[in-house]
Amino acid sequence: MKILVIGSGGREHALIWKIRQSPLAQKIYCAPGNGGISAIAECVAIAADNVPALLEFARREKIGLTVVGPEVALVAGIVDAFVAAGLKIFGPSQAAARLEGSKIFAKEFMRDNHIPTALFRTFNEPTAARQFLERCDYPIVVKADGLAAGKGVVICADKKAAEQAIDDMMGKKIFNEAGQRVVIEQCLQGEEVSLLAICDGSAALLLDSAQDHKRIFDDDLGPNTGGMGAYSPAPMASGRMIKEIEARVIEPTLRGMRQRGLTFRGILYAGIMITVDGPMVLEYNVRFGDPETQAVLPRMKSDLVDLMLAACEGRLAGKKIEWDPRASVCVVMSAAGYPGKYPTGMTITGLDAAQENPHTVVFHAGTKMADGHIVASGGRVLGVTGLGQGLEAAMDQAYRSVEKIKFEHCFFRRDIGAKAVGRL
Repeated sequence: MKILVIGSGGREHALIWKIRQSPLAQKIYCAPGNGGISAIAECVAIAADNVPALLEFARREKIGLTVVGPEVALVAGIVDAFVAAGLKIFGPSQAAARLEGSKIFAKEFMRDNHIPTALFRTFNEPTAARQFLERCDYPIVVKADGLAAGKGVVICADKKAAEQAIDDMMGKKIFNEAGQRVVIEQCLQGEEVSLLAICDGSAALLLDSAQDHKRIFDDDLGPNTGGMGAYSPAPMASGRMIKEIEARVIEPTLRGMRQRGLTFRGILYAGIMITVDGPMVLEYNVRFGDPETQAVLPRMKSDLVDLMLAACEGRLAGKKIEWDPRASVCVVMSAAGYPGKYPTGMTITGLDAAQENPHTVVFHAGTKMADGHIVASGGRVLGVTGLGQGLEAAMDQAYRSVEKIKFEHCFFRRDIGAKAVGRL
């Protein structure tokens, strides 16, 4: 069948890399794609949030399955449009996508369905939010309600930092309309784990765990980013912990959706903090994580296309996933200055040398072709994933290949996976 993947980042490159392994995939398109994706799929110059143009293309090309990468398209209602046209698409409806599209909706949903999460308050205007800060125990977390490309969460050590976050979001509108409303919540202590599940509305099939590294600098310092690297599996997510998360988070989420008359199909991503009181939900996403996908999919031995089709058709029950027992580590190579202003247009060298390593896969994120060369075109430029017998070996493979890749203003964290290795 013909398959369309929507998006242009490292997540979409990893999805296409995995989809190509399926005997069900005859032709793969990507809209809009990037410099690396263009080598393994046909790129189409349609923006990920241009729903009418994407729908017209899928109809014209008789696409058998569409896979949505970025949240912006899901929140824009692309699934509803495709389903109404009789086209198969992997992802939740616009109403179900509010779990990611609105932090306030998600927090109230968790409260109503007794899903463990941090204590919180929501605010529609800045004066009341600032007044509430007088009564807070610090640190606290201030979150923009809407989509902010993974950057709308600020951990505030004191009242001054919290006031600045509120002013930035609600006053200066640095996240545009996404910051019109905010959530102020308790700052949970513990260790984070990302757990993704393929869902068909009733059944859920959990992927192996991963841990993302959100902060820009080593030792988890600096501002939040879209993600500077990830590893899989996460040692703190033992078999017992996974079962607890499934019972206390995944199952009640799907049940709560059904009680609202919604069928959640696609990826349900729970960002979890493992605390002394058990797992607590930090946030929901409703699509494959980035860069978690680049760490998890290279370990998946099963046919991803078969699983996504089963989810779309409501027949996921009884399906299983086979995993490569090796660990994986994905290191994101970014442009200096990210997540703020960063340069673009730098020529990237060493990609062929890096990919000669059979234990490494290089996924393109912010790249494009220019005059026959791959150049940097985004803040997060590449994701280099290494596989090995244990996390330490996987780190070694990933960083060996990272060192072979060069571009001006290149920056990357040097400690992706190090905390987990130290714990083993």
